[in-house]
Amino acid sequence: MQYSMGIDAGGTYTDSIIIRDSDGKVMDSNKALTTYPDLLAGIKNSIDGLDEQYLKDVKMVSVSTTLATNTILEKNGYPVGLILVGDYEVPERMQAEYYTVVKGGHDHHGAELTSLDMEAVEAFVNKVKDRVSAFAVSSYFSIRNPAHELAIKARLKELGFSVVCGHELSLDLGAYERGITAYLNAQLIPIASQFILSIREEIRRRGMDARLLMLKCDGSVVGINEALEKPIESIFSGPAASLVGASHLSGLETCAVIDVGGTSTDVSMLENGLPELCSEGAVVGGWQTKVKAIRMETSAMGGDSHVWVKNMKINIGPRRVIPLCVAAVKYPGFLEILKKGRIPGTMHLEENIQPTKFFIRTGLEASNLGSYEKELFDRIGDTPASLNDIFWETQKTLSPGLLDSLLRKRLIQAIGFTPTDALHVLGDYRGWNTEASVAGAKLLERYTHKDYIELCKSIKKDVAKNMALNLMSFVLKDVPSQEIEKIIVSDRFAQFKMKIPVVLIGGPVVAYTEELNRILDADIIVPEYSDAGNAVGAVVGKGIKRVEILIKSAYTKDKKRLVLLFSPQGRETFGSYPEALEYAESLGRRLVMEYMTEAGLDKGRVQIEMSKKDIALSEAGTMPVESKLVFVGIGMPKV
Repeated sequence: MQYSMGIDAGGTYTDSIIIRDSDGKVMDSNKALTTYPDLLAGIKNSIDGLDEQYLKDVKMVSVSTTLATNTILEKNGYPVGLILVGDYEVPERMQAEYYTVVKGGHDHHGAELTSLDMEAVEAFVNKVKDRVSAFAVSSYFSIRNPAHELAIKARLKELGFSVVCGHELSLDLGAYERGITAYLNAQLIPIASQFILSIREEIRRRGMDARLLMLKCDGSVVGINEALEKPIESIFSGPAASLVGASHLSGLETCAVIDVGGTSTDVSMLENGLPELCSEGAVVGGWQTKVKAIRMETSAMGGDSHVWVKNMKINIGPRRVIPLCVAAVKYPGFLEILKKGRIPGTMHLEENIQPTKFFIRTGLEASNLGSYEKELFDRIGDTPASLNDIFWETQKTLSPGLLDSLLRKRLIQAIGFTPTDALHVLGDYRGWNTEASVAGAKLLERYTHKDYIELCKSIKKDVAKNMALNLMSFVLKDVPSQEIEKIIVSDRFAQFKMKIPVVLIGGPVVAYTEELNRILDADIIVPEYSDAGNAVGAVVGKGIKRVEILIKSAYTKDKKRLVLLFSPQGRETFGSYPEALEYAESLGRRLVMEYMTEAGLDKGRVQIEMSKKDIALSEAGTMPVESKLVFVGIGMPKV
């Protein structure tokens, strides 16, 4: 008997699950805390809880993670320098901290418009090289000719820097969006490398002879080598896994899925077994990318989002923290620290200054810290401490903003009150230390008009409202979310009705079903193993590869007709249309099969479909001026 194992490393929990290959039955599952920032211990603990009789016969391991998504949402990515080549319109509120625009670029036929200004590139690199970990490059119409991107990459590699090019990630139009995609990809590579290599090492250590795959954000699996190069494609692999897993666990091919994770809430939908993909590319954390992902509605509110109070108002998120109930188990003595903590004044309250907010080192070694950063870091040890405690110890005013810098560098992590704590107070969930949650709620009630029970009920209601808002914003995508919210928060005589079942996935989601039913008229389903739905989705995903090839007519300066072919391999020139078409059909199928082989999928079980769309000047059978060929291959893991 052979089995497959799915692993999902989320922001809070790492789930592992064993599925029997012959019929897809779940045989065993286990949940462990995700260990931060080194994921290996959490992965090991999760696998340790599985029955060893199955592990020896596991032949495939597939993983998914929300870590890339959470990194972008929490703005904790590694610093990257963005180089834009060509005539760009850069938004006024550019989110990239380090970027430049230099001369260069090509036209839609791949001909050079302006020569590349390599001196400007090198000047920018020398300016920011001590402040970034890698560079991202996007050149105008690099999808027609990537020569300028490749020239910059070669030069920067000579100087010893890591470089990601836009054309390597997307062949869609939109040079700026390709640049953003490359920028985010470069931010995520160190994080993805640590995650994937940790799993690979753990599989080897256990003597398991298993192939390693990773779930992409379109719900398909990918070979691990490509996952290392393109971690941006995993930005929504956690939610994609929840969609695939929810369908498998519920037996439904048409349903809406709400996935409540530690950091975010994600909504998506399957119709007849197929998800809808984003036509413009995935949007995450306000960034428009060119990544082909499942269309979803996502918000930075999850079970472990930080609950904080300012001006008597309760705020939830966007950052994830370690819940008080978990910290009380994880760190001996923390409960006493929580109870005896100094209470900040109402006027001083902000996100990092709360009666329930504490900080602790992650274990990473600090380097290249400024003097003020170092002073603050030295005051934070292996015992949780609040900024208020540090102030009384040093008698110095320390900027809360310094904490953000240390958090981004993953040198410290935060502890705070969360919706998970609220569920503990209300008795809806008792997985950790309830006393710590109650103590935290009683501290927060001093800054609101509610007692601690009402405070927790309000938090639970807000999370349920957020789930409903995400769901209806997804379904009614052309309706402004503000209008949808008016109906959701109204206590009047109208509510939304769902015509298809709604499947809940993640942690203690069953606790929200009653509250959600008060807001929505829907058939809400919480299937068995819903708390490990992402791990299930990781292991039941198919291999899908999409290859696009464009054939265009062009003319030389002396008006000689040429045929240009643009593919993931670059630009090629042919003397005739039939010659180019024959080559394109062969190339597309070959690229699909190479991908499937690299991913470790069964070549004998790959189905390839080709669609062709022509643009012609007349219907008289003349040669098209443009042909677009799309190859879609679907493969299954080897059994």
